[in-house]
Amino acid sequence: MDRRLFLATTLFTLARIPHATAAERWQTLPATPAPIAGRSARAEVDGISLFHVETGEGSPVVFLHGGLSNSDYFGLQVPEVARRHRVICVDSRGHGRSTRNTQPFGYDLMTDDVVALLDHLQIPRAAIVGWSDGAIIGLDMAMRHPDRVSRVFAFGANTQTSGLKPDIDKNPTFAQFIARARTEYERLSPTPGEYDQFLQQIEKMWETQPNWTDEQLRAIRAPVLIADGQHDEGIKREHTEYMAATIPGAGLLILPNASHFAFLQDPALFNAALLDFLES
Repeated sequence: MDRRLFLATTLFTLARIPHATAAERWQTLPATPAPIAGRSARAEVDGISLFHVETGEGSPVVFLHGGLSNSDYFGLQVPEVARRHRVICVDSRGHGRSTRNTQPFGYDLMTDDVVALLDHLQIPRAAIVGWSDGAIIGLDMAMRHPDRVSRVFAFGANTQTSGLKPDIDKNPTFAQFIARARTEYERLSPTPGEYDQFLQQIEKMWETQPNWTDEQLRAIRAPVLIADGQHDEGIKREHTEYMAATIPGAGLLILPNASHFAFLQDPALFNAALLDFLES
């Protein structure tokens, strides 16, 4: 079935399902999954130590998590994808178990880290599954390193700072996530006492990046699916629709009764959409 038709049919069917039992699911923040089982290693790239986990066999798929979090957040997706693919799940620089240096955080820098990791693993080209900052990195790779990207599943991304809702940190669910992120950083990071400095650096990046033009987005040639939750706490719906309309051939998927954390709130639906996109 054509991918666009499949997604449209899925959304139509879901729209008819009574919402009484799941109306508040999008307001919850389910527990972070257990660490991903697999072959864990570190790659010394770009002056940092980049932690990653590998599992499965087949065509490569790289999972990139959102800002302040870590690779554990994809624990409900990786086992499903690893049934058919070689999965590489990465802790971005300064996040989770990876280190950072004195360079200011930037999406181009973190994208270059991922490309360097692919070089280290001798992977010429991979599909990218990204959430939030990870989705932005995936789109950046598609623009700046098109030969290294086979397709991009971009969930909860923005391509301009104007695409963010104001006062995201005051949303109860997002505030809960930030508090959790501190605890996880202190438990996992090689620099456990530096969360405040880390948060300040990430927030500085969020205030100024990304700011890509229509021309840059139209240069993307890889298949892209722009996805988001119906109740995303931080991304404006009109911005999500703008990205899908501007990137050539991009699909658009809005997951009902879910938010910026849909992969935790409704992993069955999230995984079905992801697997369909990867296999199409």
